[in-house]
Amino acid sequence: MSRIIDISLDDTGLPTPTPEIEQERKVAIFDLLEENSFDLPARADRVVPEGPYRLHLSIRNKRLVFDIETESGHKAAEFHLSLGPFRQVVKDYFQICESYFNAVKTLPPSQIETIDMARRGIHNEGSRVLKERLEGKAEIDDDTARRLFTLICVLHFGG
Repeated sequence: MSRIIDISLDDTGLPTPTPEIEQERKVAIFDLLEENSFDLPARADRVVPEGPYRLHLSIRNKRLVFDIETESGHKAAEFHLSLGPFRQVVKDYFQICESYFNAVKTLPPSQIETIDMARRGIHNEGSRVLKERLEGKAEIDDDTARRLFTLICVLHFGG
């Protein structure tokens, strides 16, 4: 049961997302809840509650906050990640997404495919950074990292 069963984003005070960003958010949450792998590794200094988990993501004091509870609502963990390592990849991701959304409206399929390949590459880089930053804090698979990176982008959009 090492998985996320509920996810919420604290977007308090953030600007209203564009329709495209809102759609990305909905798809990422749906896909994440359908299939994910999320586990808290054992630590020598404390017992780690078993999953499944509820995850609350927010940005506080320019830090990405993972607030994790057990299924029954008991605190399982909380960790804060610096947004610094994500800034450039998130910026690049938003730029390529904007190009992609514009391309879909006017360009031929071959050019759209090229932009989409670049978009996936940047997205993969973001998920790699996330997995690296979570090392020792949470164990996630590649698909979970990709979906969580999308949600970080949504939060970062307003942060």
